[in-house]
Amino acid sequence: MSRTVFRRSVATATTVLISLGGLLLASHPALADVGNGGFESGSLTGWTSTGTASVVNSGAHSGTYAARAGGTSPTNGDSSIAQTFTAPSGATHLSFWYSVTCPDTVTYDWATATLTDTTTGTTTTVLAKTCTSGQGWKQATPSVIAGHSYTLKLVSHDDNYTGDATYTLYDDIAFTTATPPPGLTQVSTDPFTNTSSQHATELEPDTFAYGNTVVASSQVGRFTDGGGSDIGWNTSTDGGTTWQHGMLPGITTYQGGSWARVSDPAVAYDAKHGTWMVAGLVIDSNVNGAGVTVSRSTNGTTWQNPVMAVGNDGQGYDKEWIVCDDTISSPYYGTCYIEVDLTSSGNRVVMSRSTDGGATWSAPVSPSGNPSGLGGQPLVQPNGTVVVPYSANGSSVRAFNSTNGGSSWSSSTLIANVSSHGVAGNLRDGEGLPSAETDGSGKIYVAWQDCRFRSGCPANDIVYATSTNGTSWSSVTRVPIDATTSGVDHFIPGIGIDPATSASTAKIGLYYYFYPTANCTASTCRLEVGYISSANGGSTWSTPTTVAGPMSLSQIADSTQGRMVGDYLSTSVIGGRAVSVFAVGKTPTNGQAFDEALYTAGPLTVTGGSTPSTTHGAAAVAAPHRSAGSGPLPLRR
Repeated sequence: MSRTVFRRSVATATTVLISLGGLLLASHPALADVGNGGFESGSLTGWTSTGTASVVNSGAHSGTYAARAGGTSPTNGDSSIAQTFTAPSGATHLSFWYSVTCPDTVTYDWATATLTDTTTGTTTTVLAKTCTSGQGWKQATPSVIAGHSYTLKLVSHDDNYTGDATYTLYDDIAFTTATPPPGLTQVSTDPFTNTSSQHATELEPDTFAYGNTVVASSQVGRFTDGGGSDIGWNTSTDGGTTWQHGMLPGITTYQGGSWARVSDPAVAYDAKHGTWMVAGLVIDSNVNGAGVTVSRSTNGTTWQNPVMAVGNDGQGYDKEWIVCDDTISSPYYGTCYIEVDLTSSGNRVVMSRSTDGGATWSAPVSPSGNPSGLGGQPLVQPNGTVVVPYSANGSSVRAFNSTNGGSSWSSSTLIANVSSHGVAGNLRDGEGLPSAETDGSGKIYVAWQDCRFRSGCPANDIVYATSTNGTSWSSVTRVPIDATTSGVDHFIPGIGIDPATSASTAKIGLYYYFYPTANCTASTCRLEVGYISSANGGSTWSTPTTVAGPMSLSQIADSTQGRMVGDYLSTSVIGGRAVSVFAVGKTPTNGQAFDEALYTAGPLTVTGGSTPSTTHGAAAVAAPHRSAGSGPLPLRR
């Protein structure tokens, strides 16, 4: 699911890059070096320094030496190095590497960097204030214009507090001819140690963006039979470049609450009331989905204890979602909506609404006809119409709507029947669950995994259908990630659209998981994360990029329904850049059973490309079809 609302134009953000696991960063030719850019002279020759700055001969990114701003003992204020130079012919980017040691918080201590184009007189923050420790070397690659003169200033700030000395290493500053391929930045990790769930595991993230702020949420500390120890929050205020993170208070017993577990996090923002919200499915000690809570925040970093929005009434619930009407001209501006299904009533779908910033919620009501399904993702069009695509229990994708602010809901209409390949390796893959988003005009895109374009259903593509009104739907369209004969299996899509764009100029970002070889086993399957984009509303697409993996299935959390990175994935597009966070498993090195954490590839540009999408060549799916190895969708908590 994409979760983006546009409020203001967004400055171009710097992509922060590291290498992880099997992902290799290709090298790009360096041009005329910045003077002493690798510090291999053993001194700061060519650089102007302030505060505490030196060259050190341990921990360099490459070679023997690196520059250090700040010290291993507390310092007071900014320490920096700076140099002025001219970008040579052919230069497109300036690259530098940095490694931050900051045991405090970004409120008090940080690393930052600026690049001033002295030819035009403009200054860009190329490294937003960052306070992390133990994350190793990362790369920044701001754009430059050949022939322009620049001043690069690399800073470390310390508040001189005893016991948390902050410093930053900088190394390998040079001009390059191209932007490196995407790398990964770790956003957060599982802090819990309770023996009843799996550690360290984070999975099933959702994101939502408003303006330049992105809030992501995820399950943390996954139990094998449902839910996690808590829901984590991850917040970026610079378009997905740098992140802060923590745990939501007051939900589970592990964070001062009363519930045994919590699952299915989803994020929304209410612009009218200035309130961020994270919805969660609370689970009792009998592993029953007891209802939906909503945690609220005015800034995305300080969260209140939750309110009970739906349930706690003895019924069973599953797979909730949340959205708010953020269009100021809408007659229902400031109304928020929750969708959830009642497992105790055959997955009957119900809706609830709030008009006071999520403080109170209405009694849930069923759409006309009492539809059965799960995984609904409500969307709000600019005129206030709410459209809710959902999975009809894996057999098809359907939608219902409301035109009166949620007072009543229509009967459902068919988007498409689903024909899906059973993903190998006993991976829990969210089969049948949609990912949905609107463009700036309110046109709806609903994506899911489907094998109808592949003869014999040997693997899935990512496909989608569109609608301008939520009742009449287009033919199913295939995203051209690779050839239909490739043998690659694609699943768990997260589609995002820049809300400042629409129609034939809509900018779409799509993240997804995939197996390079569909025909694999639990021991041989290799899981990866891909990204592809369209700059013209899906008519043509870019070349796909692999952003994470490969990882083995033994590196990700186990569940009673298979190995798990989540039933869904999310993308938010801000200023033409696509942001997602996703679960990546690595080999644990600290004695824990897992090292499955949340990562981002940074905001990736929606470039689009020339490979056309297609609606041709699909097998007829007159009735729901699921390939061998698939069955009715179980509870998905």
